[in-house]
Amino acid sequence: MNKITKTLVGFVLLALLFVFSCQEKNNKAKDTILEGKATVYIDESILPIVEDETAVFETEYNAKLHLISKSENEVINDLLNDTAKIAILTRTLSSKELKAFENKKITPRITPFATDAVAFIRNKVTNDTLIALQDVIDFVHGKAVPTIKGLVFDNPNSSTARYISKISGLPVNGQKNVFSFKTNEEVLKYVAKNDGMVGVIGMNWIFQPSLDLQEIVNSVNVLAVKGTDKSEYIFPSQDNLAQGKYPLARDLYIVNCQGYSGLGMGFGSFLTGERGQRIILKSGLVPKRFPSRKIVIRNTITKNKN
Repeated sequence: MNKITKTLVGFVLLALLFVFSCQEKNNKAKDTILEGKATVYIDESILPIVEDETAVFETEYNAKLHLISKSENEVINDLLNDTAKIAILTRTLSSKELKAFENKKITPRITPFATDAVAFIRNKVTNDTLIALQDVIDFVHGKAVPTIKGLVFDNPNSSTARYISKISGLPVNGQKNVFSFKTNEEVLKYVAKNDGMVGVIGMNWIFQPSLDLQEIVNSVNVLAVKGTDKSEYIFPSQDNLAQGKYPLARDLYIVNCQGYSGLGMGFGSFLTGERGQRIILKSGLVPKRFPSRKIVIRNTITKNKN
């Protein structure tokens, strides 16, 4: 074997060693269904329930989920540009979005796991705890509504802003006396301090606030809503959501674009499983599958002996 041949063989061996070491490193870094690390992008309006689910998931399995909360539009954009592989949203993907994934030969796994709602809030200085959805629509269209001084949204790109825009038939952004912040927490704080303002917020922030927000939540009223073609005002309670009475209900979805059996699949299975659904039920939202209850029937009663 001449010198040139030996050099070529050595080069090939080094190249193969480099490839195998990289593959081994990637395999070690890749998460599995119940182990490893992954990042989950979340619509900020439903952050509290995802935090609760994550806390239990991480205690039961050798897994670590890094949660990043953003507006709905930002999360969708992160999915489309491959920054995000796992996302939790208040809507499924549109046909246009699914087509974009199809062009990249990616098939997102989209799983509904709960029903949430968009809620309206006022501070407690205002005694009125009722609001007609038609009044909100009229206000967005620039009509004077005595009971509404302004509408306050968490973010101009949020799911709540999109939801009311769709119902109104007009984008809420840029309309007179319609304001946007960045988070639901900011909406709560602003409405609590300002009379006549109506906040538009994810229901989960109201019924499951963090300890540092509890005092703020206690300073606002959640409003019962009358639908556009209804005569009854409906409060966004768990029962009313489950019965389909509340007019501003919305489903929650986990969107998994990992393309392999990783934590996206594991977390999705947890959310829709017995334990995950119980957490949703306890939070005040409505699970997609109501957890079963085991009832033990005894034919005889055994008395304790003294």
